[in-house]
Amino acid sequence: MQVVDHQGFRVAIAPALADNYIYLVHAQGADAALVVDPAQAEPALAAAQALGVRIAYVLNTHHHWDHTGGNHALRRAAGAEVLGPAHEAIPARTHGLVGGETLHLAGLQVEVLSVPGHTRGHLAFRIGDALFSGDTLFLAGCGRLFEGTPAEMWASLARLARLPATTRIYCAHEYTLANLRFAASLGSPRTNEVRARLQKLQHLRAQGRASVPGRLDEEHRTNPFLWPLDASMRAWIAKRFGVDADDPIACFAALRRAKDRYRG
Repeated sequence: MQVVDHQGFRVAIAPALADNYIYLVHAQGADAALVVDPAQAEPALAAAQALGVRIAYVLNTHHHWDHTGGNHALRRAAGAEVLGPAHEAIPARTHGLVGGETLHLAGLQVEVLSVPGHTRGHLAFRIGDALFSGDTLFLAGCGRLFEGTPAEMWASLARLARLPATTRIYCAHEYTLANLRFAASLGSPRTNEVRARLQKLQHLRAQGRASVPGRLDEEHRTNPFLWPLDASMRAWIAKRFGVDADDPIACFAALRRAKDRYRG
């Protein structure tokens, strides 16, 4: 388990399953904490015990089992309230959310953002300078479009991209090296920056450390799914994939299709 300090709170990063991350967020001076996307209960409970806090709330970004698998057990073991998308089937949910809410939980102010695309009701949670993006925005990548459209996912990514550049991103999976290998394979004008980040994170992962959190300003430079925000990169994408350079949705969709086909 790794712990990252933020101003007024800290985030414990607990690995789960093959490549999931569960996040326990604890406000300074509080005896309660919240957990984001508990794939399993055990890593969350172990993190809470290590930090000497109790789990009072569970936040789910979306309904997939590898984000909600620990809900029932945490409700039973800790009496935690479970909050998640109102229009998705969230196990043990006690409160439904739609986006736009500001919550005050366990000494933390939580901004709820609606970011559909991966699923129709997908949410992200912002606490201070930390963004818990689930399967919408990955480091150097984005989620597959299981339920939403390219237009929905692009709007969600563009919304998150407008957050402050210093925002630290806690995504739900350790996909970063694979995402950077795809980005490097594209042969873009930013390949050198992508390769430099890939080399840095290969060293980090070799030490057994998580790639999260990443900073949003670095995502703007090295995450291909944010490149359509930049006119010069749209022009390159348009030439590379034969789409309209004035249409960021078409540029994003072309990149997403290429990632779906990528086998590197």
